[in-house]
Amino acid sequence: MDALCGSKFWDANLSVHTDNPDLTPCFQNSLLAWVPCIYLWAVLPCYLFYLRQCHRGYIILSHLSRLKTALGVLLWCVSWADLFYTFHGLIHGQNSAPVFFVTPLLVGVTMLLATLLIQYERLQGVQSSGVLIIFWFLCVVCAIVPFRSKILSAVAKGKISDLFRFTTFYIYFALVLFALILSCFREKPPFFSPKNVDPNPSPEVSASFLSRLSFWWFTKMAILGYRRPLEEQDLWSLKEEDRSKMVVDRLMEEWKKQQKRAERHKAAVASGKRVSSEDVGLLGGRPRPREPSFLRAVLATYGSSIFVSICFKLIQDLLSFVNPQLLSILIRFISNPVAPTWWGFLLAGLMFVSSLMQTLFLHQYFQCVFEMALRLRTAIIGVIYRKALVITSAAKRESTVGEIVNLMSVDAQRFVDLAPFLNLLWSAPLQIILAIYFLWQTLGPSILAGVAFMVLLIPLNGAVAMKMRALQVEQMKFKDSRIKLMSEILGGIKVLKLYAWEPIFLEKVEGIREGELRILRQSAYLQAIATFTWICTPFLVTLTTLGVFVSLDKNNVLDAEKAFVSVSLFNILKIPLNMLPQLISSLIQTSVSLKRIQHFLSQDELDPHCVERKIIAPGYAVTVHNGTFTWAQDLPPTLHSLDIQVPKGALVAVVGPVGCGKSSLVSALLGEMEKLEGTVCVKGSVAYVPQQAWIQNCTLQENILFGRALDPSRYQRALEACALLADLEVLPGGDQTEIGEKGINLSGGQRQRVSLARAVYSEADLFLLDDPLSAVDSHVAKHIFDQVIGPEGVLAGKTRVLVTHSISFLPQMDLIIVLADGQVSEVGPYPALLQRSGSFANFLCNYAPDKDKENLQESSKTVLEDTDDEEVLLIEDTLSNHTDLTDNEPVMYEVRKQFMRQLSVMSSEGEGQARPVLRRRPGSAEKVVQAAEMKASGTLIQEEKAEIGTVKLSVFWDYAKAMGFYTIVAVCLLYSGQSAAAIGANVWLSAWTNEATVERPQNNTSTRLGVYAALGILQGVLVMVSAITLTVGSVQAARSLHQALLHNKMRSPQSFFDTTPSGRILNRFSKDIYVIDEVLAPTILMLLNSFYNSISALVVVVVSTPLFAVVTLPLAVFYIVVQRFYVATSRQLKRLESISRSPIYSHFSETVTGSSVIRAYGRSQDFNAISDAKVDTNLRSSYPFIASNRWLGVRVEFVGNCVVFFAALFAVIGRNSLSPGLVGLSVSYALQITLTLTWMIRMMSDLESNIVAVERVKEYSKTETEAPWVVEGSRPPTGWPLQGDVEFRNYSVRYRPGLELVLKNLSLRVRGGEKVGIVGRTGAGKSSMTLCLFRILEAAEGEIRIDGLNVADIGLHDLRSQLTIIPQDPILFSASLRVNLDPFEYHSEEDLWRALELSHLHAFVSSQPEGLDFQCSEGGENLSVGQRQLVCLARALLRKSRILVLDEATAAIDLETDNFIQATIRTQFEGCTVLTIAHRLNTIMDYTRVLVLDKGTVAEFDSPTNLIAARGIFYGMARDAGLA
Repeated sequence: MDALCGSKFWDANLSVHTDNPDLTPCFQNSLLAWVPCIYLWAVLPCYLFYLRQCHRGYIILSHLSRLKTALGVLLWCVSWADLFYTFHGLIHGQNSAPVFFVTPLLVGVTMLLATLLIQYERLQGVQSSGVLIIFWFLCVVCAIVPFRSKILSAVAKGKISDLFRFTTFYIYFALVLFALILSCFREKPPFFSPKNVDPNPSPEVSASFLSRLSFWWFTKMAILGYRRPLEEQDLWSLKEEDRSKMVVDRLMEEWKKQQKRAERHKAAVASGKRVSSEDVGLLGGRPRPREPSFLRAVLATYGSSIFVSICFKLIQDLLSFVNPQLLSILIRFISNPVAPTWWGFLLAGLMFVSSLMQTLFLHQYFQCVFEMALRLRTAIIGVIYRKALVITSAAKRESTVGEIVNLMSVDAQRFVDLAPFLNLLWSAPLQIILAIYFLWQTLGPSILAGVAFMVLLIPLNGAVAMKMRALQVEQMKFKDSRIKLMSEILGGIKVLKLYAWEPIFLEKVEGIREGELRILRQSAYLQAIATFTWICTPFLVTLTTLGVFVSLDKNNVLDAEKAFVSVSLFNILKIPLNMLPQLISSLIQTSVSLKRIQHFLSQDELDPHCVERKIIAPGYAVTVHNGTFTWAQDLPPTLHSLDIQVPKGALVAVVGPVGCGKSSLVSALLGEMEKLEGTVCVKGSVAYVPQQAWIQNCTLQENILFGRALDPSRYQRALEACALLADLEVLPGGDQTEIGEKGINLSGGQRQRVSLARAVYSEADLFLLDDPLSAVDSHVAKHIFDQVIGPEGVLAGKTRVLVTHSISFLPQMDLIIVLADGQVSEVGPYPALLQRSGSFANFLCNYAPDKDKENLQESSKTVLEDTDDEEVLLIEDTLSNHTDLTDNEPVMYEVRKQFMRQLSVMSSEGEGQARPVLRRRPGSAEKVVQAAEMKASGTLIQEEKAEIGTVKLSVFWDYAKAMGFYTIVAVCLLYSGQSAAAIGANVWLSAWTNEATVERPQNNTSTRLGVYAALGILQGVLVMVSAITLTVGSVQAARSLHQALLHNKMRSPQSFFDTTPSGRILNRFSKDIYVIDEVLAPTILMLLNSFYNSISALVVVVVSTPLFAVVTLPLAVFYIVVQRFYVATSRQLKRLESISRSPIYSHFSETVTGSSVIRAYGRSQDFNAISDAKVDTNLRSSYPFIASNRWLGVRVEFVGNCVVFFAALFAVIGRNSLSPGLVGLSVSYALQITLTLTWMIRMMSDLESNIVAVERVKEYSKTETEAPWVVEGSRPPTGWPLQGDVEFRNYSVRYRPGLELVLKNLSLRVRGGEKVGIVGRTGAGKSSMTLCLFRILEAAEGEIRIDGLNVADIGLHDLRSQLTIIPQDPILFSASLRVNLDPFEYHSEEDLWRALELSHLHAFVSSQPEGLDFQCSEGGENLSVGQRQLVCLARALLRKSRILVLDEATAAIDLETDNFIQATIRTQFEGCTVLTIAHRLNTIMDYTRVLVLDKGTVAEFDSPTNLIAARGIFYGMARDAGLA
């Protein structure tokens, strides 16, 4: 170097050992000038590659760009002017050093490069260039030294030695400074970029480099969130590359590649290894075919992001070791009184810069990692959603809906949780190695003792982690079973109430909960041990190391530098060592999730080519040739050797007894079953109406349109045909009424008609109707058949396949397919089948009402003469009382009242006076207005509220009370003690090191070590005790909060469950209870920890350098301001995030249940898009939430960095009065504060967002409850009721206060042992009457007496347990058949078998290998609807009470089963009072009396024969049914 300059390159006396330092001219002209150039050329290749990759469209030449370019050119000119000046000197005989040629040449070329880069970036659409900002910044920094020294030398010499170079340098400096300032401004957005029509684009996209570095672009939202709670519309749109569509497609592509690879591998294995099967057998099985690896797919998709994050993390790790080195120099500086003061200032500055760089890199790393994690979560959700739409029913049966939703919610979230730890796999070993290396430099071999101690702790931590993992798995099992049970309880709550089964289920839940709490308590103790090791490790390590160090050799002196540098290195070392167990357990969890996801994604998919859509025999719409189908490969075929041909445009009925495979046939035609052999051809598009209507949670209109565009006339036609117009007038919002989940606010009949309207509107070629008529009243069924399905209906001319139990429509069929045991027993038109006198003819003779067959053929052809009359009937049908329970709005009742008035004329005079009123349809304009008004009031289910603003103190108080007041006080005191002990130990260490400066040997080392050890161990013990106290308190709180919630919910009235979606209640039991169980206590622990740590750090720094108190206030103010902005914004973002999360899962579970309908209509793509949109909505709050954490981190760590800077600075200023020990103490505490300050805010806001769970649980623990289960003072006598005498006295009832009466002044008496049929149009109050008997509805006035005892005086359970009901919807619980029949285990085995025999289930149950222990699946899905109804009958037979209520119990059953049930009831309940709500009048024609209800009053009440003779309402109904 000296040769290059012709002078000395480095002079220590000039640069270091002086009070006025400067660099040699050679150093300034060579290395200092080259640094920026070297930087730019070094990054150039990577940067150009990056620019080539991401092209965003070019930016038009702006004034800013022109100015930057001009500056670049000028700088190039200035540099070359220097170069030419040197040449000029050479020509004129001045001999210049080579450096004067090299430097201007290099700088000039680099400036030219920078100018070209400015233009190239503009063409690639870069708005703000980080590379150039850093380049200009380096230029300025490197020019500051010559700037100062040129002036100093001129002043010293009194003249300027080289005027030309002096001038060019200052011009150069001004230009570079100007270029730096300009480069901080950003350019306009690129031209030709896809035009952003976003109303609210993310500012991150166009943020400048500095803004991205410091997350300044987020500030706007932080301020907005502070001013007022954020709302959905305040959130920014997603960046293009974060949208679900893009993200999911990328992962999907990689996964498909993996699948192809696995298939190729499989094929290779299959072909290659067949030959030597014997050898393979010897070697233990065939080589396993390779599974497609989901992990590889993920790595292939996100490899580049992982690489970038590794770079950031590496730099940050290396920087973290700079400060301990600087601290060591600082302590040496303090110990050396003759050192120049500027050294100290330089050290303080370097410490600040190093901390600042560390902060910036760390947060860029986190941002990168979390963005990647969110993308991955999005991709996993999307991939699982797409998969769920195509899996076979066998795969679906393997996992419940809940489990699949779990893959989405829990397992996908695991990846997000793992993300920040993932790089520790390589970073932890790196940090450990570096820390040990530097410690060795400081303390020599004695650090091996400390390291050995740490290594010994790893297996201990690992063992604790493994044990906790095992406990967690066990706890998950408990939790899953508890949630599953809860969801069934909520699904069947009505049945529980009717049967008075709540106590048994309450007991079951509490039993599971006890197990859960037991495990919670165990893991709490383990957690306390982990905390103890976490707090004590660094301390004990320091202790052993220092102890070994001083006792190894008498000459080893412990001075401040050794002690505090090693303490700060041990603090760095503690992090990776403690994170490792966490990383391992996180990895284990994620690997489990990975396997589960991979397993699910590898499930069999439905074969899209199972049904041939293209080729079919001409003239046919459906052909099945030799078809054998099964639901799963391991099950026997459900349908075998089917041969069916359906001509185009034919109307085909499929009939047969329960369980013969009628619904399976429809599924086979849809391609839902697995085809074992044969061919199925279906021509044209398909519309499908399932047996149980699938209704989405959206408006009624959206349910019918089902994604097609609205064609008003076609829509109107569909509504009219399906008899929905009258419903619309009754629904509060017309067709804009929001339908609750699973169609909760529609009656069964309305749901079925909406489902049918969807099919009609779709205008498909083939209609598959799976028994849509069973759920509606007989006259409505007739209307629908005539208007929609039949030969005269809307669908005439289309091909229709109708599964039905209803005989009356069979004569109008073109073709009838009779199934028996999964085979076709007969096919043919109606007359042909009758003549054949095969099984079909017998079936008809048995089940037709006792009339001639001719008559039967005739009656089925008759059509109601008067269409208006019919319309009125329909209106009555639709004023369905199933909605009464759920509609919130009194509006509806007004409408209903008017209708009732119009209709009351009808019932008396028969023909239609109501014609003019009914004919008036509102014009379309009126309709729109009405719809808009109604939309406001028509939402059934209230939106779940997001809490706004700060959490009320009362919530904290509630939690504190649940934990116990003493617990909390104890914890706070213990923590204060622990902090005091920690400070004490470090102050003691500081005093000990100060002895080293005094010139006497440290002889009392044992005392010193002893006290130090005692203080440290005291600190650990206190922490452990406080952790245990806190966790025990939190388990106590968890128990009491859950218990209150459960007991309240079990006692809530039925109306609560009708207006609250079950998902919302379940959410309280799962998510919120989980937070209370497992999240709150650790959060509070961490908060206390970081709070006390921060306070003790500040105390130590202020005590050792009192000057520091001056800056404490401004820093504290800044900290609190940032904290306020952050907490307000992040809390609201978190709330928005959790609100927008549940629609993803509820839409998903809706999709899974309706997947067959979605596929039948070919809407899979649309549903994928809907799901993506919901995920995107969720991401719009997730991304800002992550950014808010980074925004906070950068600002708070800045405060921490200032603390470090000022602690060092004031130590330098007061160096004469400070001992090195105190400086070491103060700065090493300051270095820790950065982390604790950030943690403290994070934990505060976590606590705020999590304590909301307590608020939500409390809210549902305080809802009103129904009457007491048992009233001790007034229990009915044993054996009550003896007679079974039921009397209604002047009885009125309404569903909820403020609503219309449903039953009005009902007075009637049913004598013991009578059989009474209850009939009436839908909405007359039939079901309400039975609900009143069970006190599901409480009387508004009047009373019901059973055997003379007023039912309102006794407890609900005393009443309900003495009545028996066979409800309308047969609900079973997922337990054994035995539990479903007799949960209290009152009855013997013989009783159970006897009941099964009487209810015709004996054959089915005895054919099952498990017998009575046959497991019913969730909701009894593995039994047919008819079988479930029979199980309910068996329950009734077991209870054998004096009063039996049948609520339309036989609606879903074929006639054969119906006759079984009726016969059983006649024989087994001979002496009992039977009240039957009848659908099929023929079942009650032989009853003692029939009660006809009309608008909640008794219209007629007499024996059937008398009523028919009286020619009243009953006569009209009997006539419609062909019975009169």
